[in-house]
Amino acid sequence: MADVAARPARPLPHLAEPDTAPFWRATREGRLTYQVCRRCGAVVFYPRAHCTGCGGPELEWRTSAGEGTIYTFTVIRQHGHPFFAGRVPYALALVDLDEGFRMLTEIVGADPEQVRVGQRVELAWEDAGEVRIPVFRPRAGD
Repeated sequence: MADVAARPARPLPHLAEPDTAPFWRATREGRLTYQVCRRCGAVVFYPRAHCTGCGGPELEWRTSAGEGTIYTFTVIRQHGHPFFAGRVPYALALVDLDEGFRMLTEIVGADPEQVRVGQRVELAWEDAGEVRIPVFRPRAGD
C-alpha cells in the first residue's frame, strides 16, 4: 500500500483572496456559505465584493443547507494534474442548490456512471488541511 505522504497534494485556492477568504474560512467549520444582496435580494455565488444583480456592495453571508439537484455533469476520465489523475474516473457537476445558486463540484460516493441530471444530492466534505472542500453525494433514497 502506498504511503499517504507520497500522494500528490490537492491544489488549493488562494486563501488570502479578499472576496473568497470568508467562504474558505467557513469551510473549516463545515459551513457552505453564499451571499445575498441586501439591496436587491439577488443570490450571489461565487463570493465577490459586489452584487451581480445591481452592482451594490451590501452583501450578507448566509449558510446553505447543502441540498440541491444536479443540473448537468461530465465524467472525467483523464486529468493532467497528479492529484486528480489518481481519482479518475470521477463525476464533475453543476449543482443547483436549493437556496438559488449553482456551483461546480465533484460528486462522490457514487459510481460516476450512475450519476444523472435531476438527481438530488447533499453536501459532503473532503478535508484538505487548511480548508475543507465542499463536494456532494447522492441523497440517501434518491
